[in-house]
Amino acid sequence: MSGGAGGSERPEERQRFPPPGKSLPISALRQNGLLQALVRGAGQPVGAEISEDLRRAQEEWEAVEEIQSGLGGTSAGAAPPISFNEALQYFQTADLSECRKKVRATVHRQGLAALVHFLFGPPRLQPQLQGERELALAMAQCCLDDNERVHMRILQTIYKKLTRSRLGCPRYGAHWEELGFQGADPGTDLRGTGMLGLMQMLYFVMDSQTLPLAQEIFKLSQHKTQNFPFCIMSVNITRIVIQALREERLSRECNRRQQVIAVLNDLYAAAFLQLYRLWKWQHKTVADAGFLLKELELSTKKKPKQLLKSLEAYVNRSPAADGLQQLSLPSTSIGGNRAGEEINFTGVCDLQVELEGEARLI
Repeated sequence: MSGGAGGSERPEERQRFPPPGKSLPISALRQNGLLQALVRGAGQPVGAEISEDLRRAQEEWEAVEEIQSGLGGTSAGAAPPISFNEALQYFQTADLSECRKKVRATVHRQGLAALVHFLFGPPRLQPQLQGERELALAMAQCCLDDNERVHMRILQTIYKKLTRSRLGCPRYGAHWEELGFQGADPGTDLRGTGMLGLMQMLYFVMDSQTLPLAQEIFKLSQHKTQNFPFCIMSVNITRIVIQALREERLSRECNRRQQVIAVLNDLYAAAFLQLYRLWKWQHKTVADAGFLLKELELSTKKKPKQLLKSLEAYVNRSPAADGLQQLSLPSTSIGGNRAGEEINFTGVCDLQVELEGEARLI
């Protein structure tokens, strides 16, 4: 069939080109063969040798694709997603000596409080688990480093999983505020939880059992009236979990499972699940955040086993999973009287010994 007027072109040919006024992304050009044809040159066979000029042109096209994605050269955004286990292996072998110097493993008690804790408190963590606890606390003292490729891959993986985007994003920018950080640099919100704060987010979005929950919570955080800063809330939950570990509230469960970091991650997810249910069912807003975090901290420290059971029911989709009632938290009806209360988003430079029950948005 002859190719006369524009209306006679075949459908498959029309699909290669965008309609008037629209442009195809670079990735689409590469996939449908148009870019390959341009690089090879008109009339050159597919298997022919590519000249140096054409090779350079192809590299320039690929660089344009990276810039269009906001990745920029060797940015971590161009790297594949990183699994939690791969990231953990990195920290297990990395030099964290300076971070370990800042670690205070347990809360020091004096006088009557020390005696009561000795007589009636939880058991001590078994010696073979001390190293894993120290690693977790060292990660909490490790700052986000732009020069560490693994750090950047963790950050980019969280972004991609929450936004369900194939492309990465720039290291700095307003897009982080959309995820629930306070500003253009997520690193400023990690003071007090360090890389452990990001590692727990990474676990949340990379575990196939918790990813749906993470995406549901993120969706709720974007609600018109019930919105809240997802990542700031996550960092606060990590802070609660760290404090529970330092107060030896998790020793019994860690000893039973012979794990520390896995227990921390499960408790983090369980606490986030509990907060999500209260927030959604009781129609909470960001004005209620401080009060809810305070109650969640008490629940996490006093009844971690009960929280963990609720998470197990959720991931196993038992009949009680979605109808599970709030655990030990009160109805929080008094939270409704706090609508005018201002919530201050303040930073914390180091992990401090805090009064039991104190909670705030970091």
